[in-house]
Amino acid sequence: MINISEVTETNKMIDKENLDVRTITMGISLLDCADSNLDVLCQKIYDKMTRLARNLVRTGEEISKEYGIPIVNKRISITPIALVGGTACKTPDDYVKIAQTLDRAAAELGVNFIGGYSAIVSKGMTRSDELLIRSIPKALACTERICSSVNVGSTKTGINMDAVKLMGEIVKETAEMTKEKDSLGCAKLVVLCNAPDDNPFMAGAFHGVSEADAIINVGVSGPGVVKYALEQIHGANFEVLCETIKRTAFKITRVGQLVAQEASRRLGVPFGIIDLSLAPTPAIGDSVAEILQEIGLEHPGAPGTTAALALLNDQVKKGGVMASSYVGGLSGAFIPVSEDQGMIDAVEAGALTLEKLEAMTCVCSVGLDMIAIPGDTSAATISGIIADESAIGMINQKTTAVRIIPVIGKNVGDTVEFGGLLGYAPVMPVNRFNCEAFVNRGGRIPAPIHSFKN
Repeated sequence: MINISEVTETNKMIDKENLDVRTITMGISLLDCADSNLDVLCQKIYDKMTRLARNLVRTGEEISKEYGIPIVNKRISITPIALVGGTACKTPDDYVKIAQTLDRAAAELGVNFIGGYSAIVSKGMTRSDELLIRSIPKALACTERICSSVNVGSTKTGINMDAVKLMGEIVKETAEMTKEKDSLGCAKLVVLCNAPDDNPFMAGAFHGVSEADAIINVGVSGPGVVKYALEQIHGANFEVLCETIKRTAFKITRVGQLVAQEASRRLGVPFGIIDLSLAPTPAIGDSVAEILQEIGLEHPGAPGTTAALALLNDQVKKGGVMASSYVGGLSGAFIPVSEDQGMIDAVEAGALTLEKLEAMTCVCSVGLDMIAIPGDTSAATISGIIADESAIGMINQKTTAVRIIPVIGKNVGDTVEFGGLLGYAPVMPVNRFNCEAFVNRGGRIPAPIHSFKN
């Protein structure tokens, strides 16, 4: 049981160290909304979402006020729309109509984002999958709160290189269609390998087909809390360092458990998982990069960075799993560039490159996240980056992702302002050598030998 003394203990972390619950995310299954008539399908989707989530935002605000715990976002994840719209949708524009319905529901409910404008194509694409994928640029250009994701690979199935090639083109097209907003549409689009069914974090959230009809997932954060704790043991050996991170992660996760239990009880919706990721914001002191600096690095990107990040990730998970019955999602440390002031500083200092970020993704929770690149980067190069990141996920049996933003009209050295939690980003250089012949081969990269476990 969680008692009031534990809540009291968090006051300092909230007031001084940027502790927050990053999101309460209600997962909603839309499988029972499927219909051959597009208008009927859209109405069913709107009705079910507005019925189940009508009290989500109010409940989050009440819990936040009662316990003094900031709850930054209230979100919804839904069944991948490619599975729901297959019978009704005959063109990409049909899927865009569903996206507009979702956006209307989000506005009505007051949620920040809806995730699940998605397709799972790790082994192959159905006609429905392809239509949804081709609709993504227009859907993200004409909506405000929709997030999209496509899973192109897994350890069990390998990497669908046809989908990887297509997603390079889709990312570039999305950038073009939202160029008046510095290609902001790409900030709401992520390409995944080994996507979890229960991820509450955008842009990769969706409600998996193995989930209940509706669930409550909570994503906690707290890089500032971890940094403060490490400052108190400055210079201590690795044993003390690891123990401190574990204990801190336990306390952070207990806050999330409290919020999840309360939200589940008040909404009458089963509790799903706690995702205990350290998710940074542009705020000073709320940075994963600053944790790495406190561990002993001048800047992220210095020799030792990958080892320090591996240590941090592992200790966060070890501490978190003891604090909650159900830990899932991604869980660990996020390393987005634009959302982390310390990462931005490292890029501007020349310490952090795209290649070093890729190496770091071998041991972190996600992958190449919120990285601005020159707008003239080719679709084939973007596909090559997606393939590299997917290979890391496939071989290491972990979730990896690419959320990369080719900012139309911007070049290396320019800065792009996204605003809010998305922050700003320096445009980073990309390897200019050609990979088009590789990307154009088509087909599927087979699953690795260690995937055969049956």
